[in-house]
Amino acid sequence: MSEPQGSEDTRKMPVLEKSGDGDGTGALGQSASAAAYEPLDTTGDEDGRQGRFWSARRIPAGILALVLLVAAGAFLYDVVAVRAGRTALYWRTWLARQLAERPLDDTAVLVGAGIAAALGLWLLVLAATPGLRDVLPMRRTHADVRAGLHRGAAAMALRDRAMEIAGVQSVRVRVKRRKVDVRALAHFRELDDVRADLDTTLADGIRGLGLSRSPALSVHVARPGRKG
Repeated sequence: MSEPQGSEDTRKMPVLEKSGDGDGTGALGQSASAAAYEPLDTTGDEDGRQGRFWSARRIPAGILALVLLVAAGAFLYDVVAVRAGRTALYWRTWLARQLAERPLDDTAVLVGAGIAAALGLWLLVLAATPGLRDVLPMRRTHADVRAGLHRGAAAMALRDRAMEIAGVQSVRVRVKRRKVDVRALAHFRELDDVRADLDTTLADGIRGLGLSRSPALSVHVARPGRKG
């Protein structure tokens, strides 16, 4: 039997109870205010660090599957044709003759072996590395939720924080896996003062990103070049 339209799961809202001194703040209000300024608890490791996200590798896997499918289909067709009394295809007989007659130190054999070894090494590297270098893992605060932050979004957030500092004319931020490189131009104020403000503001901004591993900060401040 279906529920009537507009029916929702109703829950009782928390009620603030007055404390004994009559200031109107209860235990719930105090705990909510305190939680707003406390960092979220992390799960897993003690510091909440998480590994990188693994890429699905759809394009390399699709290319490899397509190549194997075409090669296996061609060999299977030729084998079935030979079993049916037809002559083997020219390319298979030529390939078998080349593999039987060419010595191992032949240039063509060495080049083919090098290409095959390089492709195999590339596939091993793809299988052993996580990939997704543009996604920075964030601290895990819930067991069932894992979040990541794109490098471009992190750089944009830090750039906005840097542009709020007095004296900064322009700034370029590059976020890497282990380092944040900031290059700013200051058109007034002392360079040391601007650099100190950038160090403080951006260090706080990096902590506010909630990354699993906080990257190191490198700040360079210079004067803009003269026009003309």
